[in-house]
Amino acid sequence: MKIIVTGGGTGGHIYPALALIRHIKTIDPQAQFLYIGTKKGLESTIVPKENIPFETIEIQGFKRSLSIDNLKTVQLFLSSIKKAKKIIREFQPDVVIGTGGYVCSAVVYAAAKLHVPTVIHEQNSVAGITNKFLSRYVDKVAICFPDVASYFPLQKIVHTGNPRAQEVAMVQENREVLTTYGLNPLKQTALIFGGSRGALKINQAFLEAVDQLAKKDYQILYVSGRIYYEELTKQLENKALPNISIQPYIDNMQEVLASVDVALTRSGATTIAELTALGLPSIQVPSPNVTNDHQTKNAMSLVNANAAVLIKDAQLNGNTLVEELDKLLLDKQKLAEMKTAAQNLGMPQAAQNLYEVLQEVM
Repeated sequence: MKIIVTGGGTGGHIYPALALIRHIKTIDPQAQFLYIGTKKGLESTIVPKENIPFETIEIQGFKRSLSIDNLKTVQLFLSSIKKAKKIIREFQPDVVIGTGGYVCSAVVYAAAKLHVPTVIHEQNSVAGITNKFLSRYVDKVAICFPDVASYFPLQKIVHTGNPRAQEVAMVQENREVLTTYGLNPLKQTALIFGGSRGALKINQAFLEAVDQLAKKDYQILYVSGRIYYEELTKQLENKALPNISIQPYIDNMQEVLASVDVALTRSGATTIAELTALGLPSIQVPSPNVTNDHQTKNAMSLVNANAAVLIKDAQLNGNTLVEELDKLLLDKQKLAEMKTAAQNLGMPQAAQNLYEVLQEVM
């Protein structure tokens, strides 16, 4: 079995792809993979570390306003299709799957035009422009949220869930991992993070809240994002924070998520897949800086099921952050109910579901 995987730009497109690859390798160790991304995208640093063959094409997204850059975008799209066809002919895949990002548009389109079976995977509750375009050409559209089905041809839709969920669901709780970050494994713990790059608004709210948080009986594992870490720690260097650990990034995020009591996060699709797979109650702070406000729609899938609470980005500050953490961590019954609700939303067989879709179209 030979599979081309393409997706990039953000971790939300890359990590589901890698989870699928790892799952397929457990089923078919002889399966061959080629990942196609861009040199500038996050995938160029993440994918090669997984020892997966990696090729690049050059492409960029359209500007939403009239711009001379859009002429370059069209030129790059046409040239990237030509290069993608060359790569596809050389590798001769049985199937091509795109997990999102501009790079998918050229690769999946090229594969469809070469009559190679194709699948796209939409992680969010609102379809991205690339997937809406590709849905006309692919054989199947795999989705994670029922609400997104309205964007695609009905006969092509398969509800698979996010492959990352299956990978995370297998992680066991190990609260001793908290000692790695100087925290007490016996204390209730809140994890706060703003995605792989961090989030300025969450950092600002944390700084406002830090004096209150330092007095709590519970503890905080705070992930600032690498670009904010130096400035953040400089502002806090003279404060005593015995129950707070600040980290620029966490490599073993799955293990940490499995071992904390609540998380305050942005509402990316992959994050939500991880939270539901583990049954982790959460405080959702959707980013306002995304297409069609899709993070709010993602978050509401949890809120409506009583698996999370929502703080709008504009309402996030030190006081609201502490208030919502207190409500959850000081109410064990509510926390237990939210945990059950989150688990009920999880799709622990998502990677297998998507693998079966690939087999179906081949």
